[in-house]
Amino acid sequence: MPLSHPHPPKNFFTTIQHHPGFISLQTSNTRRKCRLRESETFFACLEQVWPSMEELARESISLLAKPTLSTDGPRLGSMGAILIMLKSALGAGLLNFPWAFAKAGGIHAAVAVEMVSLLFLISGLVILGYSSSISGQNTYQAVVKDVCGPAIGQLCEVVFVFNLFMISVAFLVIVSDQLEKLCISLYELITGLPEADMPNHWYTDPHFVLILLCVFFILPLSISKEISIQKYISILGTLAATYLTVAIIVKYHTRVDSEMHLSPLYSTGRSSWASMFSVIPTICFGFQCHEACIAIYSSMENKKLSHWVFISVMSMFFCLVIYSLTGVYGYLTFDKDVAADILMSYAGDDVLMIIARLLFGVSIITIYPIILLLGRSVIQDPLLSFRQRLHVVTESYENRSRVVLTVAWITVTLLIAMFVPDISKVISVIGGISAFFIFIFPGLCLVFAMQSEPVSIQTRVVLTTWGMITLICGAFIFGQSTTVAIMQLFNTIYP
Repeated sequence: MPLSHPHPPKNFFTTIQHHPGFISLQTSNTRRKCRLRESETFFACLEQVWPSMEELARESISLLAKPTLSTDGPRLGSMGAILIMLKSALGAGLLNFPWAFAKAGGIHAAVAVEMVSLLFLISGLVILGYSSSISGQNTYQAVVKDVCGPAIGQLCEVVFVFNLFMISVAFLVIVSDQLEKLCISLYELITGLPEADMPNHWYTDPHFVLILLCVFFILPLSISKEISIQKYISILGTLAATYLTVAIIVKYHTRVDSEMHLSPLYSTGRSSWASMFSVIPTICFGFQCHEACIAIYSSMENKKLSHWVFISVMSMFFCLVIYSLTGVYGYLTFDKDVAADILMSYAGDDVLMIIARLLFGVSIITIYPIILLLGRSVIQDPLLSFRQRLHVVTESYENRSRVVLTVAWITVTLLIAMFVPDISKVISVIGGISAFFIFIFPGLCLVFAMQSEPVSIQTRVVLTTWGMITLICGAFIFGQSTTVAIMQLFNTIYP
């Protein structure tokens, strides 16, 4: 349990007010911004600072119900920073790691890709912390805009919204997969017949159940301005990820002889090298916590760069342990037959995995509306600002625009999710987008910073070169991931 403190960290309000998810509430013709309430805990406040992936949106919206005036109080220590970094990184990306190990060609190849990626992951975190220190900004977008210029800052906002959109699609695909297993489990439980005898009725189709879920649960939760039910379940995603890792290890060591596979530790040949590159997006998606790192760095008590390097290394090391254990034991359990969503590889009546499905399912159902609300706010705010230049923005107009954007977001993401065969296809896209936050924007920040910072010629040349290498690697990963995703899309539409 996090410790309670009387005040949020210093600079917290500046961070929140620059966050794209900070929504201005309108009362009549007056817009007012929410502030944080003093009674909320220090850790809960820190959680809200631009978290990434699934934590990203959930915590941002709960800020709408937490006003306060004070900005003084305890600062974030080393342990708190590491915990929040872990909370930002661990999540639904874990489901895809055993499949990534299989596609990479074995454990040795996958771990090698992880270790090389880890160098760039840590480098990106350090660069972003340094960029925050020289710019004085507290959010990812603000830092990019200040260091690289307004044009690149606007590109960062566009990529940010698209990233949220694709995460919404990924979550619906995961829910659809779990609904399929749930329908099979219920059929076997009620009828006592095996899965092969299950009739294909329209009301047992997972897509139909997913539509009902979106209409009767997700839409009502997403339509309002404020959503606060996530306030007490903010750690559910991390709990689900940790539980899944333990469950996979337990299932591996409790297998019967007939279920054992002899999984190779490595494979050789040209095809394995191509496969190794193809799993980098999965690794980027899983380890991504870079959007959260600037706000975390800004809230820390010790902002020395050497201390931030220590925080970055420790956070990535713990993530490496959890993701590697999941990937290794999931791969050893199912070999190359492992599904893109590891939960789909286990039987529907497996109690341990039913609990994991429930944890991930509830987490995603409550996260999706928050991601939608955050993405909607980034789109809606410019529309309202443009409208305000021409006419007075009424409450009814704001309500109509909110409803239209909400319905459009859910409808489009639902349609895409229904035609996506498995989660790996979506993660290929999200991993490519993650390259912007992990490689491209940090590389640009380093290159631009070296043009103005008073450093020696040798330091400027070395760091500029590294920034260019990071930028080129990010562009390659984005291009490769996007190309693969487009080819898979065409193969799905025109088999």
